[in-house]
Amino acid sequence: MEELIAANRSVVRSVIKKMTGSYNEDIEQEVYIKAWRNLSSYQEKGKLGAWFAVITRNLCLDYFKSGQRRMQSLGEDAAEEIKDERLSPEEALTLKVRQKRILKAVDALPAKMRKVIELHEFEEMSCEDIALKLAIPVGTVKSRLFTARRILSEKLKDLYQDGKEVS
Repeated sequence: MEELIAANRSVVRSVIKKMTGSYNEDIEQEVYIKAWRNLSSYQEKGKLGAWFAVITRNLCLDYFKSGQRRMQSLGEDAAEEIKDERLSPEEALTLKVRQKRILKAVDALPAKMRKVIELHEFEEMSCEDIALKLAIPVGTVKSRLFTARRILSEKLKDLYQDGKEVS
């Protein structure tokens, strides 16, 4: 299990940071526990890193629903001013549908572009690091990122209107 954790740590931390806005060790530990408990039921239909990303995303959504985030971020004096930040069922469903559409659009990209997008956006690697990892020029990485973003923008344009997200 240690090898799996080491191999997927950057994906897990990246998803946590993107969804919560900061690093959260509690969520990260829950991801590894859940993965360990469910490892026997894992079916190799895709990349193991994607499976870890899905577990992490789901635990982040649970974290937002639970209210732990509010209590950790507030001091004792602010306890009286707690505002309900949980997502309504409709908002949670909308978020889940949006995420599935985005992931499906990324999966539909040509393999070379998909790999660059995954490394840059999900694993937060720099263009230079991606170039080293894939053994291609930095300019090629930038070109593939640009093209992939253009394709994704076109496929997902109905999610945005005048630069703002549409619910």
